[in-house]
Formats: sequence, C-alpha cells, structure tokens
Amino acid sequence: MEEIKIKQLSFAPDNPPLPVIVAAKVAGITLPTDTSATSPTLHLPNGLKLHGTHVILRYIGRVSSLSNFYGHNAFEASQVDEWLEYAPILSSGSEFENACTHMDKYMENRTFFVGHSFSIADIAIWSGLAGTGQRWESLRKSKKYLNLVRWFNSVSAEYSDALNEVTATYVGKKGLGKLVASKPKEQQSVNGDISEKGKAGSKPFEVDLPDVEIGKVRLRFAPEPSGYLHIGHSKAALLNQYFAQRYQGQVIVRFDDTNPSKESNEFVENLLKDIETLGIKYETVTYTSDYFPQLMEMAEKLIREGKAYVDDTPREQMQKERMDGIESKCRSNSVEENLKLWNEMVAGSVRGLQCCVRGKLDMQDPNKSLRDPVYYRCNPVPHHRIGSKYKLYPTYDFACPFVDSIEGITHALRSSEYHDRNDQYYRIQMDMGLRKVHIYEFSRLNMVYTLLSKRKLLWFVQNGKVDGWDDPRFPTVQGIVRRGLKIEALIQFILEQGASKNLNLMEWDKLWSINKRIIDPVCPRHTAVIEERRVLLTLTNGPDESFCRIIPRHKKYEGAGEKATTYTKRIWIEHADADCISVDEEITLMDWGNAIVKEIIKDQDGNITKLVGVLHLEGSVKTTKLKLTWLPETKELINLTLVEFDYLITKKKLEEGEDFLDVLNPCTKKEIAALGDSNMSNLKRGEILQLERKGYFRCDVPFIRASKPVILFAIPDGRQQSVLK
Repeated sequence: MEEIKIKQLSFAPDNPPLPVIVAAKVAGITLPTDTSATSPTLHLPNGLKLHGTHVILRYIGRVSSLSNFYGHNAFEASQVDEWLEYAPILSSGSEFENACTHMDKYMENRTFFVGHSFSIADIAIWSGLAGTGQRWESLRKSKKYLNLVRWFNSVSAEYSDALNEVTATYVGKKGLGKLVASKPKEQQSVNGDISEKGKAGSKPFEVDLPDVEIGKVRLRFAPEPSGYLHIGHSKAALLNQYFAQRYQGQVIVRFDDTNPSKESNEFVENLLKDIETLGIKYETVTYTSDYFPQLMEMAEKLIREGKAYVDDTPREQMQKERMDGIESKCRSNSVEENLKLWNEMVAGSVRGLQCCVRGKLDMQDPNKSLRDPVYYRCNPVPHHRIGSKYKLYPTYDFACPFVDSIEGITHALRSSEYHDRNDQYYRIQMDMGLRKVHIYEFSRLNMVYTLLSKRKLLWFVQNGKVDGWDDPRFPTVQGIVRRGLKIEALIQFILEQGASKNLNLMEWDKLWSINKRIIDPVCPRHTAVIEERRVLLTLTNGPDESFCRIIPRHKKYEGAGEKATTYTKRIWIEHADADCISVDEEITLMDWGNAIVKEIIKDQDGNITKLVGVLHLEGSVKTTKLKLTWLPETKELINLTLVEFDYLITKKKLEEGEDFLDVLNPCTKKEIAALGDSNMSNLKRGEILQLERKGYFRCDVPFIRASKPVILFAIPDGRQQSVLK
C-alpha cells in the first residue's frame, strides 16, 4: 500500500482530537498539526477536507495499513462505529463512572473492544480515559474496574512509545487541554515508528471471492475425521468463517468421511470440540456419508453414459500407466461389462475387491490429475457411522465436487497444494451435470520444525513418542493449547497471515510472541527454586519467628488476586545464583529488600553449600547487580516438576521425498524438579502463571497431595531458547 499523504490536521489548542493523533501515531501516518483552528479539520493534498474527530478517525481506520484497524468485516466495522459514538460519554463528568462500570463488565472476557484485533474502537476508548488525566489515573489504582484497567494497561504497554509521546504532549494532570510542552510548536509531526503489531499487521484480506452475491455466499469447512484439528486446519476454518461474515453468508461443517480405515467417532467428537474452541460459528454439521446413496447413483449414471469405467489393473501398474499416459486395457470395456463389475464391487465379492471405478477423462492431458482418476474403491472395513452397509467408498476427488454442488456451496476454499486438481474438480462437476462451484485457493500454513501430515502425526501416537493427540509437542489445537497458547493468539496469528496464495513457512516464535502479549498483563507471578543443589542462605539478623505478608500476585493487575509470602531467617536460593555472589556483595531479595552476603561456605570440591549474610533493608535496590528469587525454609513449599518441550524433528523443513524418521529429535522433553511457594497449592489445571526470572508456565497437573508434584509446562515466549536453564 502506498504511503498515506495528509497535508495537515488543524484543531483548537485547548481541544486536541486525541484519538486522531493517537491513531495516526500508532499507524505510522505522518500528521503535521496546526493549532489555529476552532474545530478538528483534516486537510488532504488534493484540497479536500474532513471535519470532526470521529469522521477523521474513521478515515484513518480505513486508509491505515494496520490489520483490521476498522474491524475485519462489515459487522465489526459497525461495532467500531458504536464504540466511537459511545466514547464521548467519558468526557461527561456525571456519567464517567457509569461508563467505566459498563465497559468493565463488557471487557470481562475480551482482549479488544471489537473482535480479535486492536482497532480504532480501542483507540477511541483509550483516548477518552487517558484524556481525563488524574481522574482516570486514580481509578486505575483502585480495585473498582479490574477488567477495564487490565485492557488499558495492555494497550499502554503494547504501544508505549507512541502513547507516552502523545500523552506527554497533550494530556496534563487535569486532563486533555492545551499542549503540555512549555513552547508548543505550530507544526507538530505525529509520525512514530509502527509498533511490532503494526509491522506484522499488513491488511490480511485484500482479496475478494469471485462472483459473490452478498447474503448468498455458502462455504464449507470439510475436515477428514482421521485425526485432531491442527494449526493448518485452523487457518482453513478461520478463513471460511471470515469470508462468510464478510459476505453475510453461511459456513457449514462437513466431515469428509469416505475412508473407514482411518476414521473414527473419536476424531469426529474432538474435531467438533476444536472447531468450538476456535469460535467457528457454523450453520449445520453434515457428513459425506449422508450422500452415499446419491454418490452410488451418480457413479452408475456415469458408467452408463460412458464417462466412467471399472478397472481391475493392479494398483502399482495403474499408477505407472497414469504417469506414462498409457490407457488401461479396461478403458474400452463395454457398458454392460462395466456394470457387471460394478455390481461385483457393490457386493464386495472376491472379484469386486480386485476392481475400482475410474473416470474416463483424458490420459494424455499434461495435468496428470485428469488422467482417469479413481472414483470408487472397495473397502471391507466397517464405517464408523453406518457400519458394514457398504463395501465400497467414493474417493475425495469424486465425492467433494458432488457434495459441494448438492449442498449449495458457492465457493470451495482449498489450500494451494490442490492446485493441480482444480481442473479435475471442474471437469468432474461438468460430467456430473452439476452446478459449478468456485474454487478459491489460499496458501497452506507451514511451520518450521513441524509435521502437519496426519499420517506422520499418527506414527508418533502409535509408537508412543508422544502422549496422545493433545501432546504439547503436537501442532494440534489441543496440543498447543495444552502447552499454554491462548486461542486468541492463534486466531490473531492466522488472521495476520491472511488469504494470500504465497507459500508460507512460519516461525513459531511469532505466534508465541503474540501469546506473550496476551498473557503477560494478567497472569499471576509465583516463585520457584530448582531443587538440585539449592543453597541455604542464613540471615543472621533475620526474623527469629517467621511472619507472613499478603502481596499482589501481579503488581500491575489486581484481578490476579493476592498471595501470602512467608519471611524466615533461613531461605533457599538457586545454586546458579549462589555461584554469582561474592563475599560482602549486596544483593536484592525480590519482594523483601537488600541483604549483604558475609560468608560463602564450600565443600571439598569447591561447590557452594551455604551462605551467611545480613539483611540490609535500608539499602537501595537500584545499586545491586543481582536481584534474586528465594523461598523460605518451611515445610509448606510445593514440589514441582517443570517440563520443557522441544521440536519433534531437527530440520526446519523437510525436502520432498525426505523421510521424517531420519530427522527425529532424540530429546524432546526435559523435566526438572523444583520447589514452589506455598500459594501454588491453589493452582487450577490450565491456569497460566509466570515463575519470576524463569518464564511462563501452564499448570497441567494441579496439587493433589504433598507426595505428588504439581506439573507445570513451560510456555515459549518467542525469545528465550530455553526457560529451564
């Protein structure tokens, strides 16, 4: 997108349009300002003008290159407009706290005011709150609006450079008013660096589906029930939902259950669970197996019309003949002979099991998918829904174009790996005499060091290399959620990739970085000490009787609650920290104060076994080099197992034909015993926390009894190579 050019923003010096200035700053739009006007006016280079804060804000939302800055569809854009109309109530003194109460309740389960992305709605509300100056600042410190404060702090942290500069210039203690700078410049430029989010957020959907009628678009998400939903499927599901919402249409879920050898009800149930987890709103659930009678009628019809034939060529020979463009000896069979063999297939006889049905397309076509593809195969395995009623099943290539057309699908979204089969899809629909369904391709989402093939993932499950389909090392939705990914981060990550047809090999670091931005502002803080070789520090002037203090679990988010910290004369610190301390060095004990280490006691091998020191609580935290976590020497400490995971393979990307078994990672799981503060006995399964100086973790197994450790899974943050150093 070319650079947005704006000649000038003019406004009254005592009434700057803060949302406009903030939006331009965040979006990286150069915005020269003039303070000689009476009301906000945007001057464009062509002489056109826009008047009014929210009119100008909407304009910036539309022209900005930031992803979903004005909502990602018409419905969300309307929601943005609602919040823009609501925002001015924040400047009404009598209604301010009522408005805060309303927004606090609204934000209880949300990260952004509209959808899953930062938008000008967030900017309007943030600016309205910040613009009240000390009034909002005093409420931020109270416990009154925990959800609203959590959101405000998250936005403030994410866009700190841009927001700090704007508020420092335009907002004083009494609120929005004259420029705070002592000598306001006539021409101020609002053109900061785009935040990380902005850089990543090029508009994801600068594409349109072909031949669209608003309100009549019908799409389908059609997984095969032969595994759990993984991150690649998530992209397809979310794109279907995006386009359905954009064109005010529908999306259905259809299970492509045409291969009973691989499929089960377990997979159906878990796919539906994962689809719900992603927030996909579908109209109905259907199954390809619902259409087996019609599909058999269609196959027989094509045989009678000479557009299909039954072939008993051995599979390997058939594959070679297709590659070489050699017609099968069965291609010229009579309709009567084909129908006779077809009936043998239907009966599942010994003769029928030797046969398949092939479409009679073009064996000389350069596109090999058109060289008489297989339509039906025999399979005596019972089907997970309908048992042993059928002995033969349609292939995906045959069933998909039929069911898409019959179910009224207008556009079939498929990943670009199917590109060569698009012509086959259209040709089969034409031979069937059915309505044409438009295909829209998008790039498959590939992740580094990751296998997305269900066949390969199944190998890990069957060979005991992982604990199941929800293993934290797996790229399944359940796996990555179990590892600590918030589903909101996954949605944001995938929507940022957009509907591009360019092939992507994405880094996991980017996804985990988005996740960190979501969890860091709200997750509680706790303390753990690695158990092995931990060192006892005796504070000679420490408390003779232990005592407790109640402190916040998160210093900047009161919604995280409180925890009890015990202070004792003898405390545990990690061996690695003890190794860094020198005699007479002053250190800081986090959440307590300073201490001076007077004596370092070592064993005969030179390993530190004990430390002796004195509290020096009047010392300045700013002057110490080491800020250390510690735990009291009490019997109330919780046994922990900290678990860190690595990739299942050692190569970023497998080349075509390369065997994944040759690049298996021999060590993908690391466990370390640790001790945790007593408050961790209250952790719930699935709760996310930060262990101070270690990183983020998800509780997989909570406290049951003292002899059974609490199990915490390390969550990558997109930067650290290892959280368990």
